[in-house]
Amino acid sequence: MARILITSGPTRQYLDPVRYLTNASSGRMGAALADAALQRGHEVVVISGPVSIDYPAAAKVIRVVTTTEMLEVTSHEFKTADGLIGAAAPCDYMPTHVESQKMSKTGHGLHLELVETPDIVATLGASKSRSQWVVGFALETEDIRFRAIVKMSRKCCDMIVSNSGDAMNSETNSVEVILRNGEIVGQFRGSKQNVAHDIVGLVQSHLIDALKPGTTP
Repeated sequence: MARILITSGPTRQYLDPVRYLTNASSGRMGAALADAALQRGHEVVVISGPVSIDYPAAAKVIRVVTTTEMLEVTSHEFKTADGLIGAAAPCDYMPTHVESQKMSKTGHGLHLELVETPDIVATLGASKSRSQWVVGFALETEDIRFRAIVKMSRKCCDMIVSNSGDAMNSETNSVEVILRNGEIVGQFRGSKQNVAHDIVGLVQSHLIDALKPGTTP
């Protein structure tokens, strides 16, 4: 049995007390991955941004809001985990200044200064031990495979799941699973539940079983 962390859903970066930057991630893929991992007998911890879906009752679920909060919680939980599946879609940018009161319309345009948020998967990938593994997700709208491979290398992932923007807030997904040596080990299409079972099966065979005591990563 492995202790698996799964990040899921979007994060929010507030502009003022009521407005925020986010994306359309629903958390469905994260929930499906959690269910698939639980069915294989693993311990599952889900770190989730704000979503309206339910996660499996057997999973430990920790709720967060911002990307920084998700990084802090995931980093803490990763210390005692075997691996991470980074299925969340954290907000990539945050404002340099958050207004303390709701902004009112002025009749003029609004200019925002944004900076990048921390990269959760890259941070955990760079800090993992030889016995830990990290699986990333790459959602792209062009040059999908190429960009996924670049992300996998930059974020020190052992495996990456490549999908397109069509997966966002959808009941279905179409993915390509790539190992760190560039080998394509799976191409799956269908409901997120079925795709999740296929992905977790590859995580089991290529990462969990491969990194058991007495094996070489």
